[in-house]
Amino acid sequence: MNTNTERLLGQLRRTLREGGLGGSFLVRDLDTGEEIGIEPDIEFPVASLTKVPLALATLERIRRGELDGAATIEVTPGRITTPGPTGLSRFRHSARIAVDDLLYLSVCVSDSVAADALFALTPPDQVAATVHAFGLRGISVRHTMHELTETPVERFDPAEVHLAHALAIESGTPGRGHRLPQLDTSRANTGTARAFVDLLQALWRPRARTPGAGAPAIHPDIAARLRGLLADNLLRHRLAPDFTSDASTWSSKTGTLLNLRHEVGVVEHADGRTYAVAALTESQVAAGSQPDAEALMGQVARRLRDHLRAGTV
Repeated sequence: MNTNTERLLGQLRRTLREGGLGGSFLVRDLDTGEEIGIEPDIEFPVASLTKVPLALATLERIRRGELDGAATIEVTPGRITTPGPTGLSRFRHSARIAVDDLLYLSVCVSDSVAADALFALTPPDQVAATVHAFGLRGISVRHTMHELTETPVERFDPAEVHLAHALAIESGTPGRGHRLPQLDTSRANTGTARAFVDLLQALWRPRARTPGAGAPAIHPDIAARLRGLLADNLLRHRLAPDFTSDASTWSSKTGTLLNLRHEVGVVEHADGRTYAVAALTESQVAAGSQPDAEALMGQVARRLRDHLRAGTV
C-alpha cells in the first residue's frame, strides 16, 4: 500500500467517524482483482442483504428441477403498518404468486414477506449450504426475515423510535454480541464486505472465477438472472446517486435494520471497467431517518472506487 492510499484511508476513516458512522467498505476491480477497503473483514448483521443468497439458492433449486418457477404459492399478507416494509409486507389480503415473481419482489422491492415465502421452500440452513457449496465463505444464514420485524421499533410509539435506535447503539459488546438478537453476530444473519464482494464476483464473472477447493462455479444462467434482478433494484437512495450515470449502470441490494445501513452492488462503466462495491455501516446517531449518513456512505464508496480506477493503490 503506497503513501497516497494510506493517506486516503486515514481521511475516509476520520470522515466516517465525524459523520457518526462505523463502516466496513471494499471495492474490487472484477477483472484485475485489485481492491481497496476499510476494515472489510468485520462481521455485520446483514438484514435484507440475506435476500441475495436466498435468491441464489432458489434459482439453483429451480435449475436442478427441485422447484418450479411458474408454480404459484398462496402468501399470507404481512399487514405491517410501520414505516419501511414494502410489497406483500403491506398487503391486507392473501395472494397467489409464482415463485419467479416472489424472487422479483424479494430482491427488487426488498419484500420480506415474499422472501419468507421463499424461505418456506428453502429454509435458512439449506440456503447457507448452497452458498457454501459454491465455495463462498463468510455469509451466515440462520433465520427468516420475519425476525427482523420483531425489534424495539415495532414496540415504541413513532415519536419514541429514537429510543430503539439508542438501544441498538448502546447495547453491543466488544465481541459484536448484542442484547438484541437481530444485532448479535452469533445469532443473526451475518456477512462481511469481503464475503459479499466475493459473491458479486461469482455472479458477474461466473466462468472466470476460480472456485474454492472442488467447488463449482455458479451456472451462467443463474448468474445472469440474479444480475438482472439486482439491476432492477428499486431502492436507489443510498449508493446509487454516486454510481449511476449515462456512462455507467449500478446493480445492487440494500439492507437496513435499526442503526445498520448496508448496500452491496456492481458498477459497470461504458469503457468496460467493472467494480464490485460493498458498504456495511452502523450509525452512532439515535435517529431513524439519516439522509446525511446515506450520502456519506456513497461518498466514501465512490472515493475508494475513484482511487482504485486511477490505478494509484
